[in-house]
Amino acid sequence: MLRRIKRKFSISAPRLAVRPHVPWYVRWAITLPFLLMAGAGVWWAYDTGLALAGFHRGQAESELTKLREQISNLKEENAKLVSQAASYERQAQMEHAANLETTRQLKGLNEENVRIQEDLAFFQNLSLSGVRAGELSIQRFKIEHDTLPGEYRYRLLLVRSGQQRAKEFQGNLQLLVNVQQNGKKTVVVFPQENKAMEDAAYKLNFKYYQRIEHSFQLPPDMLVESIQVRVFERGVSEPKIKQNVNLS
Repeated sequence: MLRRIKRKFSISAPRLAVRPHVPWYVRWAITLPFLLMAGAGVWWAYDTGLALAGFHRGQAESELTKLREQISNLKEENAKLVSQAASYERQAQMEHAANLETTRQLKGLNEENVRIQEDLAFFQNLSLSGVRAGELSIQRFKIEHDTLPGEYRYRLLLVRSGQQRAKEFQGNLQLLVNVQQNGKKTVVVFPQENKAMEDAAYKLNFKYYQRIEHSFQLPPDMLVESIQVRVFERGVSEPKIKQNVNLS
């Protein structure tokens, strides 16, 4: 301990330096200009190095501005093209729908024309068919599968021949559909009970002839074997005429 005290206060003690106190803002005031000059020198050296390497800042900024303008113009043009494409697509869809509707109508007209030609040929040859005057007959009775599963469409022509002053025939049509389901045979009658709209489709009211075209729906697992069509005159319980046909 004594040795330490002697060293501290003796001739061999460390030298004591006395410096004046300098405030921090004075230090910053002296140091900041040198820092700014150093930063400016570094930036000048960096910019000079880029220029020597072929990179000009002003030209690059100008090119960048042009590229931004081109991108903006391309975005606007792209938005216009997208809008035009959507408009053309809607127009194409409308034209496609119109073409489908025109095709459907043309097909219907062609089918109607074929039926009219068939009816005309039939009536032209009716006098040679041997049908007696005033007799009611069922002509061209056909049945076939329709679009939906279990849906069937039938066509027939009812004719009364040789009566110039005949009264209108009023009555109704009835279908007896012989079907097989799960190995069991049964008969389905149309029109079905409590179906007023369906009953209207089976009403008959004509003087010389009436063409009938209608469809009926059965469960898809029912197999149609044959159909019998019956024509009833109003007020008569027995059918005036009937005819059987097998499924084509």
